[in-house]
Amino acid sequence: MWLIVNAGSSSLKLKVFDGAREVAKASVAEIGADGHSAAMAAGLAQAGVQVGQLTAAAHRVVHGGAGLTATCRVTPDVLQQIAACIPLAPLHNPGNLVGIQAVAALAPALPQYAAFDTAFHATNPAVATTYALPLAERERGLRRYGFHGISFAALVRILRARGPLPRRLLACHLGNGCSLAAILDGQSVATTMGYSPLDGLTMGTRTGSIDGNAVLRLAELHGVEGATRILNRESGLLGLGGASDVRALHAAGTPEAGFALQHFAYWALRHAGSMVAAMGGLDAVVFTGGIGENDPWMRNEILSGLAFMGVSSDPSANARNETTLHDATSRVVILVVPADEERQIALEAQAVMSGEAQVGTAGEGA
Repeated sequence: MWLIVNAGSSSLKLKVFDGAREVAKASVAEIGADGHSAAMAAGLAQAGVQVGQLTAAAHRVVHGGAGLTATCRVTPDVLQQIAACIPLAPLHNPGNLVGIQAVAALAPALPQYAAFDTAFHATNPAVATTYALPLAERERGLRRYGFHGISFAALVRILRARGPLPRRLLACHLGNGCSLAAILDGQSVATTMGYSPLDGLTMGTRTGSIDGNAVLRLAELHGVEGATRILNRESGLLGLGGASDVRALHAAGTPEAGFALQHFAYWALRHAGSMVAAMGGLDAVVFTGGIGENDPWMRNEILSGLAFMGVSSDPSANARNETTLHDATSRVVILVVPADEERQIALEAQAVMSGEAQVGTAGEGA
């Protein structure tokens, strides 16, 4: 059995897979400092799994930087590279590292693997990832990386299992964090998040795209830490409408809540146009994530704005949250695919372990 770990600074989400089949899950919240090892043990007990039953563990790591571009076995060198990416993802990578350490504390001999949210976008061309900065700053790692890659990879896997993959695919991961990806022939060629998960669409508590000089002004007024807090935790839907959850905004019915929802839809549509341009056209729109899977109003707003590209949805199917949303006149396929990140991590890590075994066998034969 495989343990899949999604560790944050104060939370732990676990799922256990037997091959591709999920067999157990658990979550532990409000973990104090230095408490992840105990939380890991508690989570495994909650899932009804003993350490001795585990084949390996695999972890979601948000930022792999420019060097970690595929799922891999955790080694001291990989740990160093994940730690080196902490300045790039200070809200995420420290917790991801703690999760790896917590498993190692419970089962030192257990093989561990890491899958990176940035990896799927390693196929973006240099013109898409490069900021127009002086060379010295670019060499510091200041570039676009993109995120939600595990979700997008899962989406591609699921669609391929159903039949031919649409060539020019606009993938919309809409949740508390949001991003779009332009997927051409199964590979990412552009995405909306950049150096960090802050860029791009309006999100639950993040601003999305904002002028750099506005960021500098916030830092001048509130200090770097204050600006970081405002941009990442106090903005987005929360800052505009008073709630980070679209369900609460729909229920509120206030002018501010309505404006926040319209802002979200408007900027999703604006960025969608950019993604379509990067692919040279559009064959399919696919929604995933909490909002993408469950909010008919938001999907309709975005799809209606794409009508000029031949996108036409079935209102009844959309209202029922069906998995196929295009109508008979649409030139573009419209689908909803449930997020499946943990299974994607499990399958990728299992493939890496299988490859290791084959290399070992070949070495023995030599």
